[in-house]
Amino acid sequence: MKQIIPPLKFLKEPSFWAFFGSGLIVSVAYMDPGNWGTSISGGAQYGYKLLWVVWMASIMAMLFQYLSGKLGIAGYSLAEVIKIRWKDKRLVLGYWLVAELAILATDMAEFLGIVVALHLLFKVPYFIGTIFAMADVLLLLLLTRNRFRILEYAFIVFVSVIGFGYVYEIFLAKPDFGAVAAASVTPFLDGQTILIAVGIIGATVMPHALFVHSWLLKEKRKLFKISQETAMKYHIYENTFSLIIAGFINAAILIMAAAAFYNIGTPVATIEDAYKTLTPLFGQLASIVFAVALLAAGVSSSITGVLSGQSIMEALTDFKLSQMMRRLITRIVNIIPLMIALLLNIEPLQILVYSQVVLSMLIPVPLIPLLYYTAKKDLMGSLVNRPLTTIVAVIFGIVILCFNAFLIYSTFFT
Repeated sequence: MKQIIPPLKFLKEPSFWAFFGSGLIVSVAYMDPGNWGTSISGGAQYGYKLLWVVWMASIMAMLFQYLSGKLGIAGYSLAEVIKIRWKDKRLVLGYWLVAELAILATDMAEFLGIVVALHLLFKVPYFIGTIFAMADVLLLLLLTRNRFRILEYAFIVFVSVIGFGYVYEIFLAKPDFGAVAAASVTPFLDGQTILIAVGIIGATVMPHALFVHSWLLKEKRKLFKISQETAMKYHIYENTFSLIIAGFINAAILIMAAAAFYNIGTPVATIEDAYKTLTPLFGQLASIVFAVALLAAGVSSSITGVLSGQSIMEALTDFKLSQMMRRLITRIVNIIPLMIALLLNIEPLQILVYSQVVLSMLIPVPLIPLLYYTAKKDLMGSLVNRPLTTIVAVIFGIVILCFNAFLIYSTFFT
């Protein structure tokens, strides 16, 4: 009797931990030097009062990154959708230029974090630090070329350094956890705190993170040949896990600043002020740990910015470049404005503020298309947003745009 051979089955799908990593790469955008500046200023000036803003911004970011990753699992990066759906090439080119401007504004803040950290740790002049910082990022990208798993392991190290650094800082600062709990659930805003609150939100929802998450998950799903159902399950777990970590680290920055710097009689308005103030309060080791964590945040978030620039250029242009050449061009274009600003002796804090204002204006660039296209059944298929998801996302988007509009108004008209 002829034996019936059972149909071949697909290879076993990867485990969650094999799939894990893209969310961590994205999460560093939410603990970048821009967040450090706003959270340190908020904690130093107003204590724990703005902690609720950190949690709110983290929840919003979690939803938006969920939508971005879901778009990637559906088979598209956000930039690809723009090119596919917009038939006018001039419009696509214009969108690419504006998107690159958003990446540029983001990367200036990330890069500045590296430069400031090198200055704090090794007394490297700011201008020279930009050259070292550029070499560091490109070297890491070169070593991990076409080996994203190694890059993901590197990000595990980066996030661990930042996280453990702030566990140590909080241990030294000994915050009032009762006040921390109360401030986490008690909204507080007035004419003085609104600007910092806007800055915290503006520095949290980052355009490049919305672009790059869809690209990373699209590439990862192709690499693993994983089903949509399994990819979505893993994405939800990873997105939640990674951004909860990012949220706690952001909260830890503000909590540390509030516990260490609030009402001490010495104003702490910049990252360098915080570094210098930690030494007499808690010893030299506290300052070193702080600067090392800042360096890890700057390097990791800068790499995320480079990858985001790569994903946008690949999708929206017809340039035929190797991955490393594309990354090199992205890095050079991003570093030129920062070097010019430093040559003009513009203070690093001013550069950081200006970059965050530009980001505030450019957040709608990825956010509006992301909300619109993830709600399109003909594009997303079974992964289309539920009506409630779209409603909540739109409400979150309106809240962020209102906060950022206030930031722009406060910066230019008051």
